[in-house]
Amino acid sequence: MVNNNVHNFHIPVMGTGFTIDTPLKVAHFGISSVISLVDDILMEKMRGHYCRKYNRVFEPIDDKQEDFRAKRITAYLNLINELVNQNFEKLKNSEPGGGSQLEKYFDLLPDSSPLKKEYLNILQSSRKEERYGKQEKLMKKLSCGSIDVNIMTKLDKANYRNKNEKLPVEFNDAQSALRGYANSKLNSSIVFSAGMNPRLYTYIEQFEDFFPDENGNFKKRIVLKVSDFRSAMIQARFLAKKGLWVSEYRIESGLNCGGHAFATNGFLLGPILEEFKLKREELVQSTFEVYKAGLLEKGIEASFAPSLTISAQGGIGEASEHDFLLKYYKIDSTGWGTPFLLVPEAVNVDNTTLSLLAKAKEKDLYLSNISPLGVPFNTVKGNTKDEEKLDLINKNRPGSSCPKKYVAINTEFSDKAMCLASREYQYLKIKEIKGKDLPIDEEVKAIDKVIEKSCICVGLGTAALLVNDLDTRQEGNGVSVCPGPNMAYFSKVVSLKEMVDHIYGKGPSLTSEHRPNMFVKELSMYVHHLKNDLNETLENISRKRLDYLNSFKENLLNGIQYYKDLFSGLLEESEKSKEKIYHQLNAFEQEIISLNIRMEASVGI
Repeated sequence: MVNNNVHNFHIPVMGTGFTIDTPLKVAHFGISSVISLVDDILMEKMRGHYCRKYNRVFEPIDDKQEDFRAKRITAYLNLINELVNQNFEKLKNSEPGGGSQLEKYFDLLPDSSPLKKEYLNILQSSRKEERYGKQEKLMKKLSCGSIDVNIMTKLDKANYRNKNEKLPVEFNDAQSALRGYANSKLNSSIVFSAGMNPRLYTYIEQFEDFFPDENGNFKKRIVLKVSDFRSAMIQARFLAKKGLWVSEYRIESGLNCGGHAFATNGFLLGPILEEFKLKREELVQSTFEVYKAGLLEKGIEASFAPSLTISAQGGIGEASEHDFLLKYYKIDSTGWGTPFLLVPEAVNVDNTTLSLLAKAKEKDLYLSNISPLGVPFNTVKGNTKDEEKLDLINKNRPGSSCPKKYVAINTEFSDKAMCLASREYQYLKIKEIKGKDLPIDEEVKAIDKVIEKSCICVGLGTAALLVNDLDTRQEGNGVSVCPGPNMAYFSKVVSLKEMVDHIYGKGPSLTSEHRPNMFVKELSMYVHHLKNDLNETLENISRKRLDYLNSFKENLLNGIQYYKDLFSGLLEESEKSKEKIYHQLNAFEQEIISLNIRMEASVGI
């Protein structure tokens, strides 16, 4: 199945369960989405669910089988692929008009779509024979959304046979997931996020689907989620040396996003997109030369550079922002994650969490320290997984039983890794802290940092089980949820059509009037991040740390000047809108300058 991008937005991966079956819900309408490959246990449960629902034979793959993780992933992806194809063929064979799936396909397209215009022309044809002939030709032009997958490269824990026999490295979580995808029948993309994993990237060479066929096409394509141009270039050249081409760079805001947040060194999204825009051809040509040489070592000749697309995501919330990114920065697609958490037609969100998200305000959404990965994590106050965690703390049994162990990567107390959110780790760590004879306030603070960690690898998948009435005895009913700050400006549950119409500006806006511009919102988060960073290190700041903070500050100030220049030249922005943005930019600029004075004073400069 090849996606020819009839839509210019996509639904990024969200958690392990929120988008685990999203392709089955939206791909036949031409919308691409991303499945997380973290949780093979969840995939196996969902495969059983859909086999029963669609009257397919379900043969369980238990954990006693050799390479069970990869086999589960392959089996699940193949089933989703089969069912999506089935839905797509059924859609194409339905009658136009009358509320059919075919009509919905075209109704969801942007008004500028040539396919949509052609369809409307067919409906106006008076002769039945003429209408059928045109429809038959049109059906051949339709394309399905891509069933893409995601691997978070940092989640690559080692695995064991019979609990004690460590398996070879190719059975690590990330490599098993890659193998599971590579062995599937999918013709789609794999998104690598959270930075470079050289061992994992090297393993891609083992699978021929990632190399071009005789026509230069790929059955499976590589997508890198990146937060700056330098990182993109480094990773692309590493892969190119192995004859592997990066087909898409998915640029994500460092902080104004859902899930884990990877802050840049003060580099803002606008200037980052500008650099990709200006250096796009340089990226293609410099990478192609290395790629061509890498392929030649494998006996494959490449006479032309494969296609390359660039997309952006993180904090986009208005049709005007979507259009601006496409037109000004020349990107090919935008990612809309957080808003789709309010679209049950597209993602799995249980009713309790759905209500929580719809009511969430700015004060309820925050960048937390709950992730066992030690990376800041966007979440919302009052989620049921946090309530479950607090209940265990109150019972003096902090920590999770760690039923899945996908984030068991800490070897502080044992050669066999533990998860920081596990009961085993937290017991040992608290015992260690209490043995240090610290002042009581320091001890309490240290213990609070330990028990703050939450079992998100389970919690991020539970909603899929609850929505589909599946067994949760192993996982419990607590749901972790990972919306970005953008959730504060969306306040009601909506249909797929309502959300898509919002993206394309075809219907009433779904956001509140006080929603800030996406670039201004990200800037505010970076200023807040800098202030927190400074407050945590002010007392014992080193010269090296001061240099880092000053670099961060200078990058923010340069970003503000970039935005001032950018908005001054935008004719489509009203003077009132420009005035508001300039006021906000000037306020943040003065706040950053005042922080600089504090930094200099703290080291006696």
